[in-house]
Amino acid sequence: MPISVLLVDDEPLVRAGLRAVLEAQSDIEVVGEAADGAAVIPLVRRLRPDVVAMDVRMPLLDGIEATRAVLRTVDDPPKIIVITTFENDEYVYEALRAGADGFLLKRSRPVEIVNAVRLVAEGESLLFPAAVRALAAEYGTSTARATMQRAALTEREATVLRLMARGMSNAEIAAQLVVGTETVKTHVSAVLAKLGARDRTQAVIAAYESGFVAPA
Repeated sequence: MPISVLLVDDEPLVRAGLRAVLEAQSDIEVVGEAADGAAVIPLVRRLRPDVVAMDVRMPLLDGIEATRAVLRTVDDPPKIIVITTFENDEYVYEALRAGADGFLLKRSRPVEIVNAVRLVAEGESLLFPAAVRALAAEYGTSTARATMQRAALTEREATVLRLMARGMSNAEIAAQLVVGTETVKTHVSAVLAKLGARDRTQAVIAAYESGFVAPA
């Protein structure tokens, strides 16, 4: 089955460009479009997309609140990629904190857009750029540090989390540690459970906010 995608952006030209790029792939299908975050929930419930590619800034309901609404109200919610013009946008970071699985720059090359959708659909978080990592560190709190301490990660789990924070996939982590991919998946699952994180992105955010990983 192809990866189904819902496009949400208030600019018709952006939606048209994304549709053209994604539908040129045999394994991706654009199943719907919306011009504002306010229309996302009913469309997600009706179309059941695998991935929502959503602008972070929209006039009625922005990508941050739309992400929160989807994750709060939709059973088995889709993966969410927020789309932005500026990589150091605090809105992007707030969307990631709200539960988005990754982000994509509007100026990204077609191959990067396609890869982003495939990665998120497979459950692999997108690499945070240096600017977003720095924002994560600025958001550091004593609560985040306490959560990391309570998690009591094993040495191997800690290593896996650091590699996740570098944007490495399970296969890349497995190659780095010279172990099987299934072993890495087990460690990743343990890290998520101990941190109370919904997915890899939330675990990486916790790692930066707690100071466990420092921005490069």
